Amino acid sequence: MSKILVPRRVVVCGICGKDKLASECRIFESIRPSVAELVAQRYPKLKVTDYVCRRDLVTFRQKHIENVLLAEKGELTKIDHEVIKSLINHETLARNIDAQIARKRTIGIRISDAITAFSGSMLFVCLHIVWFIAWILVNDGHFGAGLVFDPFPYGLLTMVVSLEAIFLATFIMISQNVQSKRSELRAENDYKVNLKAELQIRQLHEKIDYLTQQQWHRLLEMQEMEIDLLQEGRRSKKKR
Repeated sequence: MSKILVPRRVVVCGICGKDKLASECRIFESIRPSVAELVAQRYPKLKVTDYVCRRDLVTFRQKHIENVLLAEKGELTKIDHEVIKSLINHETLARNIDAQIARKRTIGIRISDAITAFSGSMLFVCLHIVWFIAWILVNDGHFGAGLVFDPFPYGLLTMVVSLEAIFLATFIMISQNVQSKRSELRAENDYKVNLKAELQIRQLHEKIDYLTQQQWHRLLEMQEMEIDLLQEGRRSKKKR
């Protein structure tokens, strides 16, 4: 059987004036009041029965969200613009921060992380206790005078421990800088996700309020029609 081709309806956008498919447009009357207000301010001659294409509607939706954030924050940051863009384009903001950091880790950072993790373990403490005891016993002559290489007050041991402390502190600071960067990225990602969720919830409330209002208007119109029909019925009965 051959398929029946249904012609697509073409309408004119009331904003850009270009021919668009009706499926890609919205009637101005059906747009949410908060966004419709912005459109009406810019294009006061637009009628309620005119069409607005999706591209122009996205522009005004973005402007509305920017106005909401500007009213609350006073100015918009680069992060705010990224959130608005992802909200308009329906993009995902959540990122795997650990994987992102892992891709940028150099050999030096990996060594620093390994040394930092090892220096914070009980094995590190136990090895140093054994090392210090063995050093002191050897240099006190407990294993023969010929093995003494750093007699009391153990100046060589002090220098070695000082150098070890310097290098350990450096490695720990490198590792902490990476952890700080990871925390900043996580905080930024959480802020983006939370802000987007808040804006989406706000938009959802606006849509529900608008649909509820429209439904009440329709119910009132139906009720008025029923009342008019009842009154006409009573009048016709009286005439008879």
